[in-house]
Amino acid sequence: MIRKKRYASSTDVARLAGVSQSAVSRTYKPGASVSNETRQKVLAAAAELGYRPSMIPQIMLTHRSNLVALVVGGMYNPFYAKTLERFTSGLQAAGHQVLLVHVDSGHTLDGAIPRLVSYRVDAIVSALAILSPAAVDELSRLNIPIISFNTPVHNDWISSVCCDNVAAGRMAADLLVERQGRSFAYVRGPLGSPASEERLQGFAERLGAKGFAAPRLSQGDFRYEGGLAAGLELLAGPERPDAIFCGNDLMALGLIDAARERLRLRVPEDVMVVGFDDIPQASWEAYRLTTIAQDEAVMTDHALRIVTRAMELHSGAGNERLVVPGKLIERGSVRPGARASDAPDGAPRRSVREEAREAAVKIPT
Repeated sequence: MIRKKRYASSTDVARLAGVSQSAVSRTYKPGASVSNETRQKVLAAAAELGYRPSMIPQIMLTHRSNLVALVVGGMYNPFYAKTLERFTSGLQAAGHQVLLVHVDSGHTLDGAIPRLVSYRVDAIVSALAILSPAAVDELSRLNIPIISFNTPVHNDWISSVCCDNVAAGRMAADLLVERQGRSFAYVRGPLGSPASEERLQGFAERLGAKGFAAPRLSQGDFRYEGGLAAGLELLAGPERPDAIFCGNDLMALGLIDAARERLRLRVPEDVMVVGFDDIPQASWEAYRLTTIAQDEAVMTDHALRIVTRAMELHSGAGNERLVVPGKLIERGSVRPGARASDAPDGAPRRSVREEAREAAVKIPT
């Protein structure tokens, strides 16, 4: 039994149209010389056979694929899914094709390099950080623009788009102290995650400046299950903290479930909880999580501008580092603030959100 070919070839089109194979190639090459009669014959034969020209010869000839690799990991986190959707839509709207590359790590791009070097992509975009100097050198040698979220690295080929994680940690500390928190803890992401460590840095520094002890630490690895375990560890004993900042929302949701369902504690009366990311579940009525939102719209749109400009100019990513301020979103997992009438001398009480807005980093245009 002779199996039918899956794809029609240019030779099949030429045979059916009664023209040469080179005429078929010229028909699909912008600006090439081909008569209108020949073009119509080729297009009619192609439609009958379901022919579409392959991009592979053009890629081999020009060494440009118009492909952008989107490197993803940690897809259990809804924040990454939302960011991926926005990137994909923006790249396709700009006429680029997307190659999705998944890595096991949820926070570092380093592990994707062996696969990336085997593809002829024109740019790499990732929400994962680049950590090791060896990875920086290897990626730079690819000579293609690379944009990475929440990474401390940037050079001629690598640009970074980051949330202001240190300022976000300070914002969480200010809020929890203002709402009468007295014993503090931080649930961190994976060890080595720059974003998690920067959030801890800002949180601990601001607590220290306000005269409080360093926060207790627990490991949650950015996962719901990790937050659940951290909640049981931190809240089961008599010396439990009454104010906890979690490095992302998934861990905060797990911690809230540990407090309420396993330990029968009240949130926010017994323990206040602040998350990070503002994933859709944070606003669910069961959680009403106070959180700090990353402005993924600004971050992804700026990354897209870097990519499209670099691809048009056949250049590097421009050695940029954009730091975008986070936004505090108050819901029900933190005790409400004092009313204006409670302020001394009747002066209106400024909220943490107002103070944070004044201190926001200006975003370059």
